[in-house]
Amino acid sequence: MAGYVCTIAGGKGGVGKTTTAVNVGAGLQELGYDVAVVDADLGMANLGSMLAVEPEKSVHEILAGDAAVSEALTDAPGGLTVIAGEQSLDAFADADPAKLRKVIKTLRAAYDVVIIDTGAGLSHEVAVPLGLADGIVLVTTPDEVAVGDTVKTAQLADRIDGNVIGGLITRVTRHTDVADINERFEFPLLAVIPDDPQATHEEPLVRNEPDSPAADAYLRLTDALEGVFFKGDTAAADLDTIVDDAWFLDEAEAAADDEDADEESSGGVFGLFN
Repeated sequence: MAGYVCTIAGGKGGVGKTTTAVNVGAGLQELGYDVAVVDADLGMANLGSMLAVEPEKSVHEILAGDAAVSEALTDAPGGLTVIAGEQSLDAFADADPAKLRKVIKTLRAAYDVVIIDTGAGLSHEVAVPLGLADGIVLVTTPDEVAVGDTVKTAQLADRIDGNVIGGLITRVTRHTDVADINERFEFPLLAVIPDDPQATHEEPLVRNEPDSPAADAYLRLTDALEGVFFKGDTAAADLDTIVDDAWFLDEAEAAADDEDADEESSGGVFGLFN
């Protein structure tokens, strides 16, 4: 059976598309699936630098007709296989986004999941990966412009008959009005990723910072996507199931929360209610 192709997209740069692609890919890899991640952000490729890999060949060279897919496959942290890109303007100019179709066809025959990391905006370069996907996941921060651009990306996907599975909000804090943002979406909200300044180690977080709130959120997202990809589940989530209040507690609040939990389990402060 051919692999599932998931495109990670969003209307604005810097919202966490690559981070999402890497962590969902690593999470699925841990669940036993063979995963390939392709950097299709041809103008601002950063997958290779994020994972600290130096490929022998790039996606740009494939799309320019100067390399085969097999030559660009690179082992990366988290057990992933990636096809990374270049950042030079010459490489960008020579790459033909239309050739991505053949690349993805080759990969989906060899991998259980192919994740395409896209650029920002509403260009042809972005439209091609949207059209190639079995399912599209949209990423935004709470920023007003980012949310609006993500809604536009969903509208573009709809015009080319793309299948938007749902979206996620990154860099969420206790002050973020998640419900308000969710009301603006015409697609399910799949996940909320907390702003997690302590999770600063190398990607993927789900491998290198597994106890961090951000990693927890990405693993919950991965579980939901596994159901959509392979079990025929419908992407639908309740805010109560995708947001954990404990993610937004500081150390003092977390300690107090743990103490309250211990008191409840023991029947009260002095155990008088057993």
